[in-house]
Amino acid sequence: MRQKTSYIKSLQGRINLTLLLVVGVAVVSFMIISINQSQAVVQDTATEYTSQLVSMVNENIDSYITNMENIAKIVTENSDVQTYLFYDGPEEEKTEEYMLKVEEQFRTLKDTRDDIYNLGIIGDNGRYLINNRDTVMNPYAELYGMNWFRQALGGAEVITSSHVQNIVSDEYPWVVTLSQEIVNNSGSKARGVFFVDLNYSSISNLCEEINLGSRGYVFILDSEGNLVYHPRQQLIYSGLWEEEFSSLMKTEEEVVFSGNGEKLYTISKSEVTGWTVVGVTYLEEMLAGTNTARRMYYLMAIALIGVAMMLAILLTDMITMPLRKLRESMKRVENGDFNLEVREPDTGDEISDLFHSFKVMVLKIRQLIEKNNEEQEEKRRSELNALQAQINPHFLYNTLDSIIWMAEGDNTKDVVLMTSSLAKLLRKSISNKNEIVTLAEEIDYTRSYLVIQKMRYKDKLEYEIEVEDAILRAEVIKLIIQPLVENAIYHGIKYKEEKGLIRIEGAYEEDNVVLRIKDNGVGMSKEKLRHVFDERKTDTRKNSVGVLNVHRRIQLYYGAEYGLSFESEENVGTTVIIRLPETYIGSREVSGHEAEKHE
Repeated sequence: MRQKTSYIKSLQGRINLTLLLVVGVAVVSFMIISINQSQAVVQDTATEYTSQLVSMVNENIDSYITNMENIAKIVTENSDVQTYLFYDGPEEEKTEEYMLKVEEQFRTLKDTRDDIYNLGIIGDNGRYLINNRDTVMNPYAELYGMNWFRQALGGAEVITSSHVQNIVSDEYPWVVTLSQEIVNNSGSKARGVFFVDLNYSSISNLCEEINLGSRGYVFILDSEGNLVYHPRQQLIYSGLWEEEFSSLMKTEEEVVFSGNGEKLYTISKSEVTGWTVVGVTYLEEMLAGTNTARRMYYLMAIALIGVAMMLAILLTDMITMPLRKLRESMKRVENGDFNLEVREPDTGDEISDLFHSFKVMVLKIRQLIEKNNEEQEEKRRSELNALQAQINPHFLYNTLDSIIWMAEGDNTKDVVLMTSSLAKLLRKSISNKNEIVTLAEEIDYTRSYLVIQKMRYKDKLEYEIEVEDAILRAEVIKLIIQPLVENAIYHGIKYKEEKGLIRIEGAYEEDNVVLRIKDNGVGMSKEKLRHVFDERKTDTRKNSVGVLNVHRRIQLYYGAEYGLSFESEENVGTTVIIRLPETYIGSREVSGHEAEKHE
């Protein structure tokens, strides 16, 4: 019996796996593309948004610095400032007067702008004014050591990075300084510088107003890469925080990823100040919104694969259901059931054609089997007729000769007995057309044969018949005992010097009818016993019918589990065992047979 085909090897399993694989690959590919596209869109959107914010910061700073430059221009071109700073005449009161005017101007500017920390003018002739007349310049401040003062004195407009301003005594604020030369229009050789210290918090406020997530921030570098503003400025100066300042100053790109891919730098360079405003966005935060989309894609993928599996199962079930029915029908045919009804599916496809071909095949096989059964039945009948006709003419001649000898010897009683037995034998052999008889009738036929043989062989043969009454009504095919008895006489008893005995026994054994034909003849060797069923030509001169014929007829009629078996030992005898099923002719009355012995 073949093992059941595993699901994965079945047609339905292969189709389902193929469809699932195709759909799975398509869904996973779509999901990967969608997630990557979503991330790209989110990243592009976030980058664009950050760029706009950074550009806005840059514009605000440009506007702020431009405003400061305008203030510087107003101050440096003011005649009062020129007079106070560069006047070298004899009237000291005039210098004092103009200092007060400049002081008033500074006060007005500071009152209107709370982001200005210091306003000051400084001449190289020693005159200066910082905020007001009460402000004292730090005596330790080295003006010519300050880049912003030295460069402005040289004619440049200078915007410094954030630094600690120490020009005022006892004050050290963090500021961004804008400085500019004051051109002397009086003709004297003195030179001057105007400076304004912008409160560092004003720059930081512009940057801190920008929202780049919970971790994002903005920082500013000057044209030389020095730090103008950073929310973690103290940590950077102490070496506890690092930024990629150098690479950011060198790049021409507007968007740069950090070395470890953790941050996204969005860069905006100002043409007004020369400063570089950098927005820092953390990719993890930027793409945090895609996690929800990613989960949604996962759920969609699972749902789509689930739906695909259900559709695949339904589809393949529709395709393979007729094939499974066809396979079941084929298995029934394989097991010998050719009477099944094959119903063709009304689909009009290849499967329907396959069913039709199978149906035609089964019909033809059924017809062949019926024809073969008819031929086998006819063969059995022919064999039976041939077996019945195998009462050897020599046997008849010898029997008739024996009758003549007994008649000549006035042995009337034996003549009557032998003639009566021969008549019974011929009548049952020739006139009875039924293939099935009762066991009682088969034994009566055999008894008639034994009576004749015993009278022919005189003191050479005796027989015994002991069959249980309960099995005498059993149905048997006829001519299964007499050929075996004949075989025992001609191959066992005939060659024995002393008197031979044939014993016929019958009884129930394990719900079967079992008959034993025993003889005490010459027996058989083990080698001969192994070939007892080998086909050989019937020897009609010895009236040998052959056991193979009987064995085949029993198996052909009742099945392979029934038939003949042999037990034999040389110089001891042979036993033939007939095993038949328990079947009865219920309506027939059969008289019992007691054990009998004839010598």
